[in-house]
This record gives sequence, structure tokens and C-alpha cells, in this order.
Amino acid sequence: MLKYLIFGVFIAIASSSKLATVVFKKGPIGNIEGTVLLNQTDDGVLITGSISGLTPGKHGFHVHEKGDLSNGCLSTGAHYNPHNKSHGAPGDTERHVGDLGNIEAGPDGIAHISIVDKIISLGSDNCIIGRAIVVHEGVDDLGKGGFDDSKTTGHAGARVGCGIIGIVDDSGANAIQGFSLVVICTSVLAALLSKFIV
Repeated sequence: MLKYLIFGVFIAIASSSKLATVVFKKGPIGNIEGTVLLNQTDDGVLITGSISGLTPGKHGFHVHEKGDLSNGCLSTGAHYNPHNKSHGAPGDTERHVGDLGNIEAGPDGIAHISIVDKIISLGSDNCIIGRAIVVHEGVDDLGKGGFDDSKTTGHAGARVGCGIIGIVDDSGANAIQGFSLVVICTSVLAALLSKFIV
């Protein structure tokens, strides 16, 4: 009985999440910093914010499968792709859930971000809470570049910065950061609870 009660509490927390944030940290070859806010709206997830320390131009911007920074951005795994599709553009039918396209930095190295994505979610199918967003060194070719890795990574190059997607409290501040298991989507709760609660 206790297992189902706790499970229900976690589902309520995850499914009611309307705001999340990502604080970007430097990657192994990057020097970037920034904060991005994610807001669940009727039109999709609105992603806004800014990231500095980039080279001018476009940079691949993706949700990766793991909220694990134990080995920097390398331990975030591959693009979040629960439906086993090929890499594509945000507006494509054939795309990873985590395919958010490119952000573009100006001559000052700052990218101002305003994206609405209809595929990702903060609390239902395709939930990205507890995963990571990664900024790449190069341009995402959106799966159309003809390179060996175009259909998997968009040939976007090395990972220059990343951060875990954490829940924001009702005041819009104090994001829960630094734990890959503190913010958990409902898709993984049952497996975890069945192991630790009898």
C-alpha cells in the first residue's frame, strides 16, 4: 500500500510540473554559461533564456537521454530518442524527441533563445525532466547533411556545455539541480519504486 501511495505522490509532482530550468556548465572544450527556462504551455514547451561564451554562429541544441554530469557532458548519453527515430529538424515527423535544432550566437558569443517545441513535455509523454540539454560545438545539419552521423547527431560536433533539466518551484526560483534522480518523470518511477519499496 505504501508503495502505491508514494508512487501516486511522485506522479502528482511530475505531472503538475509547469516550469523547469537548465543552468549550463562548461564542457570539456567550452567556456559557456547561461540559464534557460522551460515553460509548459498549451502550444508546447516554450524555451527561453541566453547562453554566453559561444563562438559566433549556429550550435546544435538537443535534449540528451541522461541527467548525469558525472563525466561532464559526455555522460549525458545520446539524444533522447524513445521512439527510435532518425535525427531530424524540430518540425520534421521523423526526429528524435530531443531534437531542438540550432541556437545562434551573435558576434558577442551570446545566443538569445526563444523556441516552442510541441514534442517535448514537462510532465506527460516525452517528459524531459531529469534529462540534460547539451550545446554542441558546430551546426546541427538536421539530418540532411549526408555525413555518416547526420542521421544520429546532425554532425553537430563536440559537446561544449550542458545542464540538467530541473523542476522550478511555484515562485519561479530555486530550481532543483545537481541530482539526476531528484526530478523523475512518471515513465521511470514504477521501475525504481518496485526495487526499493516492498
